[in-house]
Amino acid sequence: MSVAARRNSGRSVVQVARFARIAGVAASVAACGGGASSSNGTAATAPAATAAAPKATVLNASLSSPWSLAFLPDRRMLVTQKGGTMLILSADGARTEATVNGLPAVVASGQGGLLDVALDPEFDASTNPWIYWTYSEAGAGGNGTAVARGKLAGTTLTDVTVIFRQAPKVSGEGHYGSRLAFRADGTLFVTLGERQQDDPSNPGLDHAQNVGNHLGKVVRIRRDGSVPADNPAFGTSGAAPELWSYGHRNPQGAAIHPVTGELWVTEHGPQGGDELNRVQGGGNYGWPLRSYGCPYGAPVGDACRVGGGTHAPAYVEPVSYWVPTSIAPAGLMFYTGAGFPEWRGSAFTGALAGQALWRIALDGNAEASRERLFADLGERIRDVRQGPDGWIYLLTDSGKLIRIDR
Repeated sequence: MSVAARRNSGRSVVQVARFARIAGVAASVAACGGGASSSNGTAATAPAATAAAPKATVLNASLSSPWSLAFLPDRRMLVTQKGGTMLILSADGARTEATVNGLPAVVASGQGGLLDVALDPEFDASTNPWIYWTYSEAGAGGNGTAVARGKLAGTTLTDVTVIFRQAPKVSGEGHYGSRLAFRADGTLFVTLGERQQDDPSNPGLDHAQNVGNHLGKVVRIRRDGSVPADNPAFGTSGAAPELWSYGHRNPQGAAIHPVTGELWVTEHGPQGGDELNRVQGGGNYGWPLRSYGCPYGAPVGDACRVGGGTHAPAYVEPVSYWVPTSIAPAGLMFYTGAGFPEWRGSAFTGALAGQALWRIALDGNAEASRERLFADLGERIRDVRQGPDGWIYLLTDSGKLIRIDR
């Protein structure tokens, strides 16, 4: 079946235990070379035992609308809650050890609030205790995504500074984007939604195509908020200097590819058309002029795809997309751990509307296959992270911290 056909098919939930058994049997056969005995006539070594199937373990069920997770060097966890609080959880995730003090006020309404959190790439509790977070900030014209940083001193933030503000601020309570990802050179990517200001049915509402603002963009800044000199040039006067790419709708997942060092994002489409994108400097990702999804209210099908669907050659094609039904992807991670060798190199994203964890297996920069996992949990998965122990950690809108282990 072609990738396009797979994208249009309603794929059933993958049985994780069956997947693990198949992977284990294949590995055993390969290791044994298909033979039953050795060349000297002695019995061959028995195949290694099949690895246990991946399973979900609820570590904490008492969080309040958690949005993001970051691991401290001692394996404790920072967790943001959309209402405006940041918690420090114990290393096992089961207990709240403290609430972090010193955060600025947030607009906790609709999809806004306290959102992503990330440690400085060179974080050290004694010598470099900077952490970074995104939140919805009030201001002239409404509200918008802001990025702040501060030094984590015990349970208090000091030297708090806002290093980036999305412009313009607008009314509304949706599409903040707001994921953070540090590049290997220490610069910081910030994903920004178009704040529900664009409408593919109205050609005049195409803010994500305007490089003079921050709506529907990815920006790249230094850790102090200054602009790198090698950001892309967009060939027009008035382009915002922070811009890295444009034509995004609502990118709520961001991660750096562990081999190429490139930024990848997941973003929400309209009716269908959710995307996994490899983000290229200067790239135009099409919204609101192209989408494999359909405008709200339109009959779902190929005929209603925004701009015909196909992005190339005018816009960058997604690596993967979901049709006809939206999954609402949230969070993004490339798995590099030892706990699930059969998953190494895959991208993982949570699904809000789709209530599952998606694994996208890659062949270079292309989708090889994908599967829907842990749908039986019935959870809106907001964030997905690899822990220092090699397991996968999930946050859910219902307030759970879940570990995927064996």
